Amino acid sequence: MFGRGRRQVEPEILAPEHEFAQEEVVRSRFWRTLKRAVGQIPFVEDVVAAYYCALDPQTPLRVRATLFGALGYFVLPTDAVPDILLGIGFADDISVLVGAIALASTHIKDEHRREARRALGREPVAG
Repeated sequence: MFGRGRRQVEPEILAPEHEFAQEEVVRSRFWRTLKRAVGQIPFVEDVVAAYYCALDPQTPLRVRATLFGALGYFVLPTDAVPDILLGIGFADDISVLVGAIALASTHIKDEHRREARRALGREPVAG
């Protein structure tokens, strides 16, 4: 609420108990879903960097919740447009991911992007 003497209440994107907000769901399904969608997502490296940003405990909780919400929507097959529809199945997922990545862009660090490139085989592993 807004007003004099009232504490400002900020709405949550997803309630903490919401299935999409659960890190375990994203962790368990991310790579399998990404393999199916890789040809349909032109910014796959950004999606993987967002995944690593969401896993980073130094990322602010709000940003992590936003990213896990979007990634949860991506990995769960029951959404507005079923993912099995060839060509358009991931269209709604892409829209959600674009929005979340844009909101979190200042928190997606170079190290998250490097990890994404490594995971996608686009950068050699250090060592």
